[in-house]
Amino acid sequence: MSSPASGEKSPHQPVLYQEIILALRPQSTGRYVDCTVGAGGHASGILEASAPDGKLLGLDVDPQALGLAGTRLRPFGERAILVKSSYVHLKEQLQKLGWQNVHGILADLGVSSMQIDTPSRGFSFQKEGPLDMRFDPSQPLRAESLVNTAPEHELADILWRYGEEPQSRRIARAICEARPIRTTTALAEVVQRAVGRKGKIHPATRTFQALRMAVNKELETLEAFLPQAVEALAPGGRLAVISFHSLEDRLVKQFMLRESRDCICPPEQPTCTCGHQASLKIITRHPVVGKDEEVRENPRSRSAKLRVAEKLELV
Repeated sequence: MSSPASGEKSPHQPVLYQEIILALRPQSTGRYVDCTVGAGGHASGILEASAPDGKLLGLDVDPQALGLAGTRLRPFGERAILVKSSYVHLKEQLQKLGWQNVHGILADLGVSSMQIDTPSRGFSFQKEGPLDMRFDPSQPLRAESLVNTAPEHELADILWRYGEEPQSRRIARAICEARPIRTTTALAEVVQRAVGRKGKIHPATRTFQALRMAVNKELETLEAFLPQAVEALAPGGRLAVISFHSLEDRLVKQFMLRESRDCICPPEQPTCTCGHQASLKIITRHPVVGKDEEVRENPRSRSAKLRVAEKLELV
């Protein structure tokens, strides 16, 4: 939801707002990164809590989001730095600023409400739009290309890997038979005809998730980002990651668990040979989820899971 302190309305409702502020513990001497700044909801809260001198770097590949964030964060002046960049380039962006380390990093993963609610972006099958699904409108690969040109086996693999879709082969076959498919609603209809509809969840939900994640290389980006985030944190600095489905949450959980251990050798190995040293202390043993009130006000927060870890002093 919107920052209670700002009182202003935003098209994007940042989930777990208070939980993020508590997790990152912003201080006036701190430097922070919002890796998916969106409309600036979380960022404004971090800057308010780190007044008067805290600074924040906001990254996003979506020019529309950066425009909204720029408007929202304008009152903070030079304390807010916005850059069009993927968080996979975190290390590079910090080097450009001359920031040797930072005191808090937030990554709010997945698609935002404002992207879903814009039919022309093609993220949702609720309203007709082009099969786009790009976070960064300047990148060449669109969902339409995968839907209409990927071989059937490759399409099935995408639906299974990124959507955990149990009917991936049947859906992939139906898509290939129905080509060309140009719109979100047309694709949703193809999927529904292929597998039918049972329950409240639309049968195309996993298909749309899988295509979006494949188009934007979301898991690959997250996997490359996490080690950079740990390297960038100052001792005592915290990494907070909000994920919205099991694939991302599992990746974050496993990474944090691994980095909280001194030895990552196989359990059956009698002697440690890896030389690995723990770099993180896990703060959230179980993921933090939205309170009932937030879920009622913002149903999209229902699936949000927050995991937090703190950088250790390496010896």
